[in-house]
Amino acid sequence: MKKKAISKNKLYTLIALLFVIGILGILQANSAEYSYQISILERSAIYAVVAVSMNLLTGFTGLFSLGQAGFMAIGAYTVAILTIPADTRASVYYVDGIAPAIANLQCPFWLALILAGLFSAVIAAIIGIPVLRLKSDYLAIATLGFSEIIRAVISAPQLNKITNGSYGLKNIPAFPNLYVAFGLCGLCILLMVLLINSSYGRAFKALREDEVAAQAMGLNLFRYKELAFVISSFFTGVGGGLLAIYMRSIDSKTFSINLTYDILLIVVLGGIGSVTGSVIGAFLVTAGREWLRFFDNPLTIGGIDIPLFRSGFRMVIFSILLMAVVLFYRRGIMGSNEFSWAGLGRLIRSIPTKRKRKSKTQKGDNA
Repeated sequence: MKKKAISKNKLYTLIALLFVIGILGILQANSAEYSYQISILERSAIYAVVAVSMNLLTGFTGLFSLGQAGFMAIGAYTVAILTIPADTRASVYYVDGIAPAIANLQCPFWLALILAGLFSAVIAAIIGIPVLRLKSDYLAIATLGFSEIIRAVISAPQLNKITNGSYGLKNIPAFPNLYVAFGLCGLCILLMVLLINSSYGRAFKALREDEVAAQAMGLNLFRYKELAFVISSFFTGVGGGLLAIYMRSIDSKTFSINLTYDILLIVVLGGIGSVTGSVIGAFLVTAGREWLRFFDNPLTIGGIDIPLFRSGFRMVIFSILLMAVVLFYRRGIMGSNEFSWAGLGRLIRSIPTKRKRKSKTQKGDNA
């Protein structure tokens, strides 16, 4: 029975994968017509990578960090500096020029993404030594401060020849196609899932549940906290690099504290401790903000202007919807659960049963 269930799950997964590839193929073939939808999907996939990396730290290890925007900035600027074509750099660094060490430095985007993750991981390892000795809110405040320091350093005029200061970087090569964008995001999420299900992932969960018990079982608390922090920062840096490739131009304002709050919103909405929830939350939040844009446009009915429909009203509606979701799903959409075909089947089978119970209840009330 178990073998049959496993084979069925593999079959369903393969069918779903082929379906997604088919949808991506249609979008890629009609990229000019569906450019807006493609933009939303790519941003959602990138945010999903960063949200899962944040969940790895917060949901599975129990460390509350707010430094995601800073590590994303490190990754984004690393990728931008390494991938901007050498022949266009003069038009990018047009104010103070470019440092000779990076004037002709160029590498493929996949190598730049790996280096971006490694650079972010090295920085995380350094700041993790003092910061990870803090707990709870103090850790969040410390990492938040680090994020703002990184942003200030990037925009400092002393680094104009490297980061181009407040002018930002442009002419970053885009993704070759949708398959590459989604393939890279899917690979990052898959690697994190494999890590969570490994012995290291079980050690992270032990820290989350009870540090005293974990230490009594022989776990080195600081070592595993540092490891989780470094791995999370690596994938956050890669996510920042993916965002740079997606946007094609970046500046320090892109990585403000609001970006960290957006990622935190995705994690909480999807469910702390759920990879599936982070992915679903990323697509819901990103797509929801875009699809509600019609609320920002003036609306006239029968010659009467509706006063509520104006710039900014979209976010009011979006916030109300989020509050409604949180009220009905207090632990997020997925809670700490993960998607499974068996669970989906149970959910589908339970819908008719709920309808029958509801109809019986109504008949009883009428009687």
